[in-house]
Amino acid sequence: QSSQSNMPRLSVNINKIATLRNARGGDQPNVIQAARTCIAAGCHGITVHPRPDERHIRKQDVLDLAAMLLVEFNIEGYPSPEFLDLVCRVRPAQCTLVPDPPGVLTSNAGWNLTGDAVWLGDVLKQLRAHGIRSSLFLEPDVDQVRRAKDLGTDRIELYTEHYAKMFATAECERVYDRYHQAALTAQEVGLGVNAGHDLNLENLP
Repeated sequence: QSSQSNMPRLSVNINKIATLRNARGGDQPNVIQAARTCIAAGCHGITVHPRPDERHIRKQDVLDLAAMLLVEFNIEGYPSPEFLDLVCRVRPAQCTLVPDPPGVLTSNAGWNLTGDAVWLGDVLKQLRAHGIRSSLFLEPDVDQVRRAKDLGTDRIELYTEHYAKMFATAECERVYDRYHQAALTAQEVGLGVNAGHDLNLENLP
């Protein structure tokens, strides 16, 4: 993920550590220790995505991380009342809102802001009232970016799965250009830009 400055900043999603722990039972691998390892390696933030079924990150993980993190904490999820209660209690640096229905395996689309999204604007106001920076998970579409600005978000996060799939193919440059234009548009209207999903050491450079 990157802020409005030219310096890229990396926030590491540690959901899969919790997935392994839950599959094994007990407390290994340990989520807190994993976060400490990421921080020691130089990351700038930790990201978690608690889901209603707690199949990976649990509510207690969120509370435990909030109590120990000295780097930026980003909590992402669908803005259900339960999720928002947790976020407003913890008050992370950032909350990333995603349009995931409860049972989805992983995030697979950005918000569609062409319809009635007034309710989402109300959620963004609630986050701001608690001193939490907001980010909306979006497809690389300049019209969606402008709508996100009108709703009152602080940042967008570009959903990069399509870029990751097309990396090292003949289509990569064409696909990348969509992300480039969306990011430029966000910067022009005063939004910070994050990017995430399936990014790795091969496709990040």
